[in-house]
Amino acid sequence: MIQLPQEICNNLDAALKREWLETNGLGGFASSTIVGLNTRRYHGLLIAATKPPVGRLVLLSKLEEALIIHTQRFELSANKYPGVVHPQGYQYLKEFRLDPFPVFTYALEGIEIEKSVFMIHGENSTVIQYELRAAGGNRIPASQLAAAGVRLELRPLIAFRDYHSTTHHNDALNPHVQTETALATVAPYEGLPALHFAHDAEELDAVGHWYCNFEYEMERERGLDFMEDLFSPFALRCDLRRRATATIIASTERHDVSHSVEYRQAEVNRRKTVLAASPSDHAFVQALAEAADQYIVARGDQRTVIAGYHWFSDWGRDTMIALPGLTLVTGRADVARSILFAFARHVDRGMLPNRFPDAGEQPEYNTVDATLWFFEAVWALLHYTGDYKFVQSNLYGVLADIIDWHVRGTRYGIRVEEDGLLASGGAGVQLTWMDAKVGDWVVTPRHGKAVEIQALWYNALCVMERLADKFGDKAGKARYGEMAALAVRSFNRLFWNEPAGCLYDVVNGDARDGSIRPNQIFTVSLPHTMLSREKAKLVVEVVERDLLTPYGLRSLAPSDPQYRGRYEGDQWSRDGAYHQGTVWPWLMGPFITAYMKVKGRTKKGREKAVQWLAPFREHLSDAGLGQVSEIFDGDAPHRPRGCIAQAWSVAELLRAAAEDVFDLRPATRGATASPKATPPGRKGTRGKEE
Repeated sequence: MIQLPQEICNNLDAALKREWLETNGLGGFASSTIVGLNTRRYHGLLIAATKPPVGRLVLLSKLEEALIIHTQRFELSANKYPGVVHPQGYQYLKEFRLDPFPVFTYALEGIEIEKSVFMIHGENSTVIQYELRAAGGNRIPASQLAAAGVRLELRPLIAFRDYHSTTHHNDALNPHVQTETALATVAPYEGLPALHFAHDAEELDAVGHWYCNFEYEMERERGLDFMEDLFSPFALRCDLRRRATATIIASTERHDVSHSVEYRQAEVNRRKTVLAASPSDHAFVQALAEAADQYIVARGDQRTVIAGYHWFSDWGRDTMIALPGLTLVTGRADVARSILFAFARHVDRGMLPNRFPDAGEQPEYNTVDATLWFFEAVWALLHYTGDYKFVQSNLYGVLADIIDWHVRGTRYGIRVEEDGLLASGGAGVQLTWMDAKVGDWVVTPRHGKAVEIQALWYNALCVMERLADKFGDKAGKARYGEMAALAVRSFNRLFWNEPAGCLYDVVNGDARDGSIRPNQIFTVSLPHTMLSREKAKLVVEVVERDLLTPYGLRSLAPSDPQYRGRYEGDQWSRDGAYHQGTVWPWLMGPFITAYMKVKGRTKKGREKAVQWLAPFREHLSDAGLGQVSEIFDGDAPHRPRGCIAQAWSVAELLRAAAEDVFDLRPATRGATASPKATPPGRKGTRGKEE
């Protein structure tokens, strides 16, 4: 449980830096700051995924909340308007906690009111519950409720727009509220879903109002549209002199509010099941396992991974990198199979989709590495499950076709050259994970032969050699083995940077890019390596010396003239820094794996890994609560930036913690495998907190 005390809740600057997130397994979510003051256009109580996991619409932005105690009115809400924060209900916020979902405790006039927010899994539905209590949190006897003299007024503020945009006062909105017993429905715009409010209020006032000029500070910082107008279609008044609770269910489906307790218990039980499958009782591992659950969502009848909240959809690269940590480490191999099967159906011309657009259009294929990470995800599945039957029936043919396409050439100049290495790139495209692009400016194009692409290509060939052997494909085994051997010889000849004692980042013809970047760490961390132990050790030492920070690896060494130490400003400025020094937490996972491989899995090595993970335990109570941010500034104090919750950040920290620190790993996973190595398909044992 994450618990934030009154001194943080009442400090507006500190409170606005902490955001909560609830998800629904469809790609929809609810999120805001701990004081309910929305600082992003992505904040809201119901962001519905209308084409799961995309088509996301901000339907319910927030609730304006007020307590009337006898004749005195207390506003619990907080909003930023030009030049003022009004009202300032955060002054009454005594505590915020995740227990297991967001719980807000307000204290005033000798009473407390506790609000909780959760989503119904598998639905675009958010449940908001209120409970009146005496000071100290004790329940108020029913006989004393009338004397307390408390009423609660709730006024929904709706947006009904794409979650990347903002809405403004307009005459096209239909203000009509359809009312039934314990249910109010609004359908403000034709073509958008209706929003139902199941409630237990005694009174509904159907007079609507526009509230104008909300300011979203985080959007202002990002150089984007930061002002919005919201419409309130009605107000609900709940008489807490008669009962101690009040509930609203905001949903695209019709609900009976009397079932809210059942919905709550179902969600509590579901989360207990998630934690029960955690590979360890260690608090940090369990926290990451709980965080991992929020990224696994539906895509049709299969599963996929949301790359990050608030604004990412499901990306091929992120999904394959995150798959071992999100699904296999957490004991959800069925989800891993579903994800692999779903993406295999979208392979086209030997390429995995880079991303699925937000509006549900055709997938985009502008990536060279997502497809190669697919092989590593399959290999991880085999290490954890030994399910060769699934791979042979559903994936082996797809994997073989991918290799064939890469040999003869596919989109964006992706092709195997005579030296057995994989080249890619062309004008105006960015194909590796260092993919920032603003307009026509490709910030880090990395055309030619990028170092991690060669590591992944070799890894893919080794996987195919072993699968061909397992499945009796003798010709395939020989072919893949010969291709892998050629790649090893060429790689060591072209990529070793002797003066720097590490690897070049990109080789393009006679040009060699000696920038010290983290991409070379994958030549050591992946299961199959092309480097000698001596060279692997040198690579790890250079990365540790020049790139390691408390929150991951920098994307470029500070000594480089292109280094940018702060990720801030408008899109041009931010994307210019994205891979030019910005710290990426997900890279801590492969770094720890690589370190343990070259140093040995000793007690001392594990102690160092624990030290490297320690800052993330503190980070769980900052930025996205219970989550790990997408990026951090390269310069100290390494402020969290980007998405407040990123799938591969959580996944790789969880995988490294489980496999490399607590040794909850299949026996050969991550080892420097020989050409004859075979995955044993054995799970590790559960560990205890140290």
